[in-house]
Amino acid sequence: MKKYLAVIVILIITSFMFIIGIDFVFGAPANSDMDDYFIEHGQEQIATNNIVTTVVFDYRGFDTLGESTVLFTAVIGVAMMFRKLGEGD
Repeated sequence: MKKYLAVIVILIITSFMFIIGIDFVFGAPANSDMDDYFIEHGQEQIATNNIVTTVVFDYRGFDTLGESTVLFTAVIGVAMMFRKLGEGD
């Protein structure tokens, strides 16, 4: 009986996930003013043809630098943890 209950719970959860995925509209933001601004003014302000690079490195440069710093710190922390574990053997 427990086995059937687990299968039914998994089916219900999976069904809700599919319903949620079908109900939401993806790719159509409610407010696209900032997107339009970047697309219209990106090339003339930054002089690049790649709008993604323009947004990531020029408009959001400090944010990208912060994310890179957090990622670097996490990698160094994990490397130090594994080094300590290797010395203990």
